[in-house]
Amino acid sequence: MNPYFKKILRFAEPYKKYAYLNIFFNILYALFGTLSFVALIPVLNVIFKDQHEVIKKPVYDGLFSIKEYLENSLNYHVLNLIDKYGDFKVLMIMVSIIIFMFMLKNLSNYLAMYNITFLRNGILKDLRDTLYEKVIRFPLSFYSEKTKGDTIARLTSDVEEVRNSVLSMLEMIVREPLTILFSLIAMVVLSAKLTLFVFVFIPVAGFLISRIGKSLKKSSLKVQKEQGIFLSILEETMGGLRIVKAFNAEGVFKEKFEDSTTRYTNYANKVLNRQNLASPLSELLGIVVIAILLVYGGYLVFVDQTMEASFFIGYISLAYNILTPAKAFSKASYSLKRGDGAAQRILEFLETENTLTDAPNAVEKQGFDSTITLKDISFSYNEEVTVLKNFNLTIPKGKTVALVGQSGSGKSTIANLVTRFYDVDKGSIAIDGVDVRDMTLASLRSLQGMVSQDSILFNDTVANNLKLGKPNATEEELIAAAKIANAYNFISELPDGFNTNIGDGGGKLSGGQKQRLSIARAVLKNPPIMILDEATSALDTESEKLVQDALEKMMLNRTSIVIAHRLSTIQNADVIVVMQKGEIIEQGSHKELIALNGHYKKLVEMQSFT
Repeated sequence: MNPYFKKILRFAEPYKKYAYLNIFFNILYALFGTLSFVALIPVLNVIFKDQHEVIKKPVYDGLFSIKEYLENSLNYHVLNLIDKYGDFKVLMIMVSIIIFMFMLKNLSNYLAMYNITFLRNGILKDLRDTLYEKVIRFPLSFYSEKTKGDTIARLTSDVEEVRNSVLSMLEMIVREPLTILFSLIAMVVLSAKLTLFVFVFIPVAGFLISRIGKSLKKSSLKVQKEQGIFLSILEETMGGLRIVKAFNAEGVFKEKFEDSTTRYTNYANKVLNRQNLASPLSELLGIVVIAILLVYGGYLVFVDQTMEASFFIGYISLAYNILTPAKAFSKASYSLKRGDGAAQRILEFLETENTLTDAPNAVEKQGFDSTITLKDISFSYNEEVTVLKNFNLTIPKGKTVALVGQSGSGKSTIANLVTRFYDVDKGSIAIDGVDVRDMTLASLRSLQGMVSQDSILFNDTVANNLKLGKPNATEEELIAAAKIANAYNFISELPDGFNTNIGDGGGKLSGGQKQRLSIARAVLKNPPIMILDEATSALDTESEKLVQDALEKMMLNRTSIVIAHRLSTIQNADVIVVMQKGEIIEQGSHKELIALNGHYKKLVEMQSFT
């Protein structure tokens, strides 16, 4: 078995009872399928009057004489029944037995497929759930290398491909081989000479089919990767549709998308055309063998006269019964080749190590008592550019520290490190003397609230967006948080108030309204440490006043780290830290820094603020 599928099949463990039941009913399916064709022989015996008279009941004389024993037993019992009931009644009995066998065969088939449905869909659900958990637990740095579309493709089409392959594999391992095996056993009993041709055919067919399927895995990997690319283009287009339209770039994106879907179609055509060869090739090879059997069998019946016509027709029916599972077998092996590529991509994702996890003895930090300390920290998003160099800063409890500086100076990186979205390369960040790497991520982030420049809201109600950090919040708490954030008035004017759906990304609200909801969400969580990452930079003047007022209310009696673009919003901060190229160049209150007549004053003058 392929190593990728061995790993994927661990997801079948909770559903193994369905696998066992599927195997059991597949065995019955194969058995009744073979018996239904064997049951044709006595019917043909009656029709052709092929039975020779057997006076004594035959005695079993060992495995090597089983054909003669079965043939004589059949003739003995059929003749007795004909003497008792007549030819036509016996024929009706035989036909009824065949119908009953086919009914049992199809009932077994239904029960096998019924059980495999729970197995397939169970694996699908657990695999997707596990992948999704990986998606939300991976650090932000992981997604700087992977596109969203590729991740979505792994959770959707790749998982679907694996699900279909698991079904094919179970059929390949149990149902089809057993159908072939039972048919071959019956054929050997009927005629060992004729069956030699079939034993030659099986390895030749298997060799030819495997040769065609060898390149399927490589081609299917290209299909899965290309699907990730056009899903990424789609996601980017929908996310930036306003810009696409504003710059008349519809044609550019259309061309990019069509280039990707053209490549996808070409790869998919190659895969499907190779896969489609399986069925006609196996059928052609099968018909060639049956043609040989017909010629040689005809010789045994008409010339050699060592085989009865009824047995020969029954034998040919069994030989033809091998063709259908052989076709399914080859199709399943091709499907496995395709699923192999998808399984490889899924396991690559599942086995990627999460670099941001709790330390083995991580502590649960319950509260914040004194200081946040950033000591000699250095950090780079890649090895080429260092964002922070030997950065030192102490933030006492209850104080507001503002970080200012030009774009690229490292302000937002400080927020990313304090929240442990990334880990420092050197140095340490500690809360009350405890390194953030020695705390559980859940307890660290429970101490923090964040309001970012981009108001990230979800396609849900106002209430559910606010409850993100406090799922059990009461209606009174929601109202109180909304009032502090200057959001209550506009929320109460919405069609269903707090129960109004705000659309994808809060698209039904204005920029200022979205930002005030973000503030209300942080207020409701009520953390001791607040991080504001350019929370007002994208707002108009009127909205900024409302949001700034809400921020000031929120920061009362809290420890706040404010990353500011508009310097007018941080003049009341206890400490303003001026950054340049990852280092602190000035530090002090607004008045102290103005008096210093340095870099901060230049920034203020550039923004026409006195």
